[in-house]
Amino acid sequence: MLLALSIRDFVIVEELDLEFAGGFTVLTGETGAGKSILIDALQFVLGERTQPDTVREGAGRAEVAAEFGCSTAARDWLVQAGFDAGDDAAAAGAQVLVRRTLESGGRSRCFLNGSAATLGQLRELGELLLDVHGQHEHQSLLRPAAQQQLLDTHGGLQEPARAVAAAHAAWRNAARAVAQAEESQARSAEQADQLQLLVEDLDALAPEAGEWERVEAEQRRLANGAALLEGTRQALDEVAEDEDAIETRVARVQARLAGLQTFDPRLAGIVEALASARIQLEEAARELGQYVARSETDGDLLVRIDERVSALHAAGRKWRCPPGGLAALLETSRAALERLAQGQDLAALRAAEARGAQQYHALAGTLSAARRQAAQDMGREVTRAMQDLAMTGGRFEVRLNPSEPAAGGLEKAEFLVSAHAAGSARPLAKVASGGELSRIGLAISVIAASANPVATLIFDEVDSGIGGQVAATVGRLLHELGRSRQVFCVTHLPQVASFGDQHLTVRKSVAAGGQPVSRTEALSGAARVQEIARMLGGSEITALTQRHAREMLASTERAP
Repeated sequence: MLLALSIRDFVIVEELDLEFAGGFTVLTGETGAGKSILIDALQFVLGERTQPDTVREGAGRAEVAAEFGCSTAARDWLVQAGFDAGDDAAAAGAQVLVRRTLESGGRSRCFLNGSAATLGQLRELGELLLDVHGQHEHQSLLRPAAQQQLLDTHGGLQEPARAVAAAHAAWRNAARAVAQAEESQARSAEQADQLQLLVEDLDALAPEAGEWERVEAEQRRLANGAALLEGTRQALDEVAEDEDAIETRVARVQARLAGLQTFDPRLAGIVEALASARIQLEEAARELGQYVARSETDGDLLVRIDERVSALHAAGRKWRCPPGGLAALLETSRAALERLAQGQDLAALRAAEARGAQQYHALAGTLSAARRQAAQDMGREVTRAMQDLAMTGGRFEVRLNPSEPAAGGLEKAEFLVSAHAAGSARPLAKVASGGELSRIGLAISVIAASANPVATLIFDEVDSGIGGQVAATVGRLLHELGRSRQVFCVTHLPQVASFGDQHLTVRKSVAAGGQPVSRTEALSGAARVQEIARMLGGSEITALTQRHAREMLASTERAP
């Protein structure tokens, strides 16, 4: 339930701090005083989108904070979403603080128990904490989708309905897979033939990953074989085979210095270095000789490399693929052949479709049975409420019309009403006047709210268009609902206001600088009598209206 609400610079509210109790709380005030601003502030802090002009004129930032006692569902949501739910998340009395700020420039920030949150998270949690019934909500009763949703809400069938919708989606996906497989069967066979030809052709060629780069490099080397052979032969002659080769000259220098080192030992290091150079020259001459010998036999290899390059080029042109990508093309084509073979298993796809249909019809059948019971209960309860709301003899029915299998199930709900005992029930949109629709909508709202697990319910001027004894009945119904829930009602009717366990009034005044300011205060005793008298008599409060107000409050206190 809602425990406290703090508002700063929101619309025309400068500063407001309120604490709330359980039961039935009424909010009253003159037209334009800002009674609905409290409701707007609660919807704002629970994630409703808003505009920068929500910030009070002249202020830089609006801020709303609301403290709620947590239901089990709300505590579970906090834990699963990673927010602090207290030392013992399962403990009774756990609370959650929701806070949201809005800067005049439009930037909004949200917090749950002190941690940053998103608007989406505020809305998700808000659905578990608060339920608002607006003054124009009865108009939605004319929409078939809203009628179905109200029936499911009243019967507590939201989860089975979601399961049916999910099963329908799975069934349709399986059916779509079958249709696509059947449609593409001939095309797939043609693709398979083409892929098979490609795989056989490339299997015979056997391209390897990286082969194209290797043969290209080898071809370049072999194509320059003459220059390489001439250069290496010349180098071999100069190093070792000419009469005045480098190796011979180094040997002469080494021998001459070796003879001289007996006179000067300092030449020993140079002689040793020349010996090492001779060894390296001998190694170079040996490798040059081997290179020349191999090069003289590379002619046949060049022919084979040229033939391989030509074959890879031809395959690339044939299959419209760079020669370097032929190995990858072969692997992907093999995989595609395997997928086509699996995709052609229509028997498996049709079996999956059949299982999806069976699962859907089983869940939808169970939902249909539950809806039939919920329709009877809802019809009986709304009919009973209609008698209290000055529609004596009226009757309300929920008809379930069979439909083609759909996400919503095997039927569509339709609300029917008869305004008097002798008439037959007809679709709500065709027979209900504006006033009747408002009263029926109120009856359904109260009954649906009693089935709603949310602990805090708000009715924002849902009593518009009624009065007299009907208004008193509305007050009594909301007061009875307040015995099991925390109920708020914004009202302009004294008959409804007199039933409140708590009474808040909203007044608008002009602050310094001429700006309008809305203030809220709790009423009791004489102050409450004065407010009820104002609602009865308008701006002029007389002794008669005060006496009438006291009698009205006294009669509601005596009401069962």
